[in-house]
Amino acid sequence: MSDVNLLPEPKFLPELHPTFRPAILVNRAFEAAVRDTGAAVDVGIGLEQADGSVFHHRTVLFSADHDLEPNNFRHLERMVKFLLWQRGGWKIHLSGADAYVDRLQDYYRTNEFGKFDDDVIGVKNNRHSLEVVACAELPAENFQARPIGRHLDGCRIGFDLGGSDRKAAAVIDGEVKFSEEIVWDPYFEPNPDYHYEGIIDSLKRAAEHLPRVDAIGGSAAGCYSHNKVTWASLFRGVGPEDFEAVVRDMFTNIAEEWNCPLEVINDGEVTALAGSMALRKKGESGNGVLGIAMGTSEGGGYVDMDGNITTWLSELAFAPVDLHPEAPADEWSGDLGVGAQYFSQQAVARLLPASGIEYDASLSMPEQLKIVQKLMEAGDERALKIYDAIGIYLGYTLAHYAEFYEFQYVLLLGRVTTGPGGEHIITRSKEVMASEFPELAERIKFHFPDETEKRHGQAIAAASLPKIS
Repeated sequence: MSDVNLLPEPKFLPELHPTFRPAILVNRAFEAAVRDTGAAVDVGIGLEQADGSVFHHRTVLFSADHDLEPNNFRHLERMVKFLLWQRGGWKIHLSGADAYVDRLQDYYRTNEFGKFDDDVIGVKNNRHSLEVVACAELPAENFQARPIGRHLDGCRIGFDLGGSDRKAAAVIDGEVKFSEEIVWDPYFEPNPDYHYEGIIDSLKRAAEHLPRVDAIGGSAAGCYSHNKVTWASLFRGVGPEDFEAVVRDMFTNIAEEWNCPLEVINDGEVTALAGSMALRKKGESGNGVLGIAMGTSEGGGYVDMDGNITTWLSELAFAPVDLHPEAPADEWSGDLGVGAQYFSQQAVARLLPASGIEYDASLSMPEQLKIVQKLMEAGDERALKIYDAIGIYLGYTLAHYAEFYEFQYVLLLGRVTTGPGGEHIITRSKEVMASEFPELAERIKFHFPDETEKRHGQAIAAASLPKIS
């Protein structure tokens, strides 16, 4: 077994990123090597959420006496890492992996990457530090999906809060009467009044175009539970005391102030809902939609095969997709090889220096993206290499996501996907899947919104969230 390659090189290798090692290939190589020993240790992973929901996943590890056993912990930790950000939970049940329980628990208390997961996924999202426990059998799987949105009656406001702009629209019986996009910079703003006043300003400007406001629906980057903010990148600059005092109940307070039903959920979920609604309008089923928004960061969202929203987090920006031990580091969590560095403006900015394009490195990421987009429109080969890398990333990563989601449509949104660059990303990803994962390539369809859907789809879907009593 000394010649086993646990870090296989992909058939399609980005010219600007030759060390890319897709998670799907690394995980498959690891599990195949384990099974080839004839002594695979079956391991169950159960993630328990604060509401009692439990999700299962299974993998295999080398036996304790095998020469490759030292690779077990990294495989297990990366797998759990992905699940934490894709599904969420605070209690990690492990069956068949007793020897790694204490080590994984210690990882979340002492490792910098692990402590970030503990703080965000555990404390902020579940109000409980991550806890790793051994078990003979996993607790029974238990979770529910729920129908949400698709309510188009009445006079509604739909808003979308992103990292570089906020949008609001006035919608009457499903028809957009007014929409507006306003630039803002919420990420590092410590004063929560900045966020509150910006949101209220957008709501008021939309309300001016309605005879009344029957309901308000919103999408925002981050995690939300029952309209309470549990954790969000929008408020990353706000200190803990101000977060608890002002931010956590911001949207429930706005609902009281406006005296109408209000629903706010993760922007990725609204993206997937918008895609589902648009597909149904075109005569498709609209079920099984995985939404990926390549904007300031990577947004993720999912509508299941029954057309419902799950309790899964789908915070794919922090879920590992590249398992090379020296993969690019995330600018926030510091962790390596996570989605934000592959499917966002951050990916473009990271690849730009290697492309040979001359530019001012002090420019903001949106400005850097504009430079690349303009060159791509002019047919510049250096810009093409950037989009080629992202397309290769996407082809392999969709196969990886398919190990955890059941979907038939992929919805792509975000500034990185606009123009000829976005078209090349899809073309290249299809080539990767057709060659490496032909069954997946035959099964899934890409949904690339038209300009009307891009402008209004998110707003209409957000506005449709609350049910008017």
